[in-house]
Amino acid sequence: MPTVELHVLQGYTPQDKRRLGEALTDAVRFVVPAPPEAITVMIHEMQTEHYYRGRTQRSGAPALPDPKELVRSYLQAMEARDLAAAQAMLAPGFVMQFPGAAPMTQLQELIDWAKPRYQSVTKSYDGFDAMQSEAAPALVYCHGTLAGVWPDGTPFEGIRFIDRFEVEGGKITKQDVWNDIAEVKAKP
Repeated sequence: MPTVELHVLQGYTPQDKRRLGEALTDAVRFVVPAPPEAITVMIHEMQTEHYYRGRTQRSGAPALPDPKELVRSYLQAMEARDLAAAQAMLAPGFVMQFPGAAPMTQLQELIDWAKPRYQSVTKSYDGFDAMQSEAAPALVYCHGTLAGVWPDGTPFEGIRFIDRFEVEGGKITKQDVWNDIAEVKAKP
């Protein structure tokens, strides 16, 4: 039964510590064949006045936002067409790639590109998965099905999709999208 002990400076919220506990449990499970209930994570908090590094008293950095929740909020804002809220979640240099499209850097480009393809589209989510990559960004994948209305008014549903996001510094830097819209639309 693996046990992980973590020492952090005081100041992290209960939600931050829950995220740490869950992430450490998942990290152990990548290597050790143990169910989550067999993994113990103990978080020890240290008062900042008891911590020095480089002869200087230090305080902890604020926790980064949960990348899954950031992506979920971004997708909700996009579906509601709240482009200002969605834009606020994007980093400078953001780029997105959709099937059959050139890379786009502005949300309005996506709206204009999608306009002749469908009247509306919504996503039903089967799951969100997040992990830290070896490089800097956190990776978030979401998958599920699309439903909506074609340009001629015919409804559609059950089209598979998967989105991959890169998140750095609490902002979305990249979005890649894969789906079966072209295959479904091509069927007679």
